[in-house]
Amino acid sequence: MSRILAFLLPLALWQALTGLGLVAPFILPAPVDVARVLWTEAAVIVPHAGVTLREVLTGLALGLALGVSLAVAMALSSFLSRLLGPLLSASQALPVFVLAPVLTLWLGYGLGPKVAMVVLLVVFPVASGLYDGLCATPEPVRDLARITRAHPLRALIWLRLPHALPHLGAGLRIAVTYAPTGAVIGEWVGASKGLGYLMLMANARMRTELMFAALIVIVAMTLVLNLATSRALRRFGM
Repeated sequence: MSRILAFLLPLALWQALTGLGLVAPFILPAPVDVARVLWTEAAVIVPHAGVTLREVLTGLALGLALGVSLAVAMALSSFLSRLLGPLLSASQALPVFVLAPVLTLWLGYGLGPKVAMVVLLVVFPVASGLYDGLCATPEPVRDLARITRAHPLRALIWLRLPHALPHLGAGLRIAVTYAPTGAVIGEWVGASKGLGYLMLMANARMRTELMFAALIVIVAMTLVLNLATSRALRRFGM
């Protein structure tokens, strides 16, 4: 019930502001107008949403693989940990808006720079979450590895990794939330398809209701990805 109210109250306030004429339609369109555009222009919105979803899923897969690889490498080598740890932290100090034009210059206006933006936002929470989990392995487990003289890689896979999975799950939940943002920012800088591109075109033509419709689709996409990820992680005990 509380979740329904949390959704309905802002919607009612939104409708009241527009219905009473307190906000101009070109600044904030009425929810009814946004819903109408979602229905009547679905043939335009859906293909753009498919492009953005493809960028997000591709970036998530690559970012997850890269983040896990970096975390494992840092856990196995103190040298790599000292080398890569500061680099990962420094990558988060740069605003993603700064990197988007550079990636577009390097990779062109196709899928590449959008996927790269998603990867940049996904790698850090995945790598840092898993690395922290691997470093927080209980001491008795470490003692067991030393007693059995297990190879470091075998000990990591069979003993340390199971204890680190909840940390990986937490990092992945954050990464899934950030991923659509990276794709949309990449589309804002340079694209001919995608929800970010659609928002720019709608803004240039003063079609605020279409811009809000695209924004709602992005939010819905993020929520669905988050929900699907949470259910999958719970299924695997993460």
